[in-house]
Amino acid sequence: MTFVVTENCIKCKYTDCVDVCPVDCFYEGPNFLVIHPDECIDCALCEPECPAEAIFEEDDVPDHQQHFIELNAELAQTWPNISEMKSPPSDAATWDGRPDKLKLLER
Repeated sequence: MTFVVTENCIKCKYTDCVDVCPVDCFYEGPNFLVIHPDECIDCALCEPECPAEAIFEEDDVPDHQQHFIELNAELAQTWPNISEMKSPPSDAATWDGRPDKLKLLER
């Protein structure tokens, strides 16, 4: 089992989750974070720390966001690891909760 970062992280990219991860399994893209499924130990520390509520246990990922399971695995292979909290983008709060952000994902 692993945790998965889903659509609401796009353009919000809060890193509170990174700060509590004991195994540094988060990877950072231009406007999104992902969790490496082979490194996640399913400790569940990240999920409650996400201000955007964008992290789900794999079995609990909403049906319409199931493609984020594979997307996390794919992007974690190429994006750099992030192990320290950073300031969120200045406009993160304005993007929190907006629907249909997948088209805004920068690779």
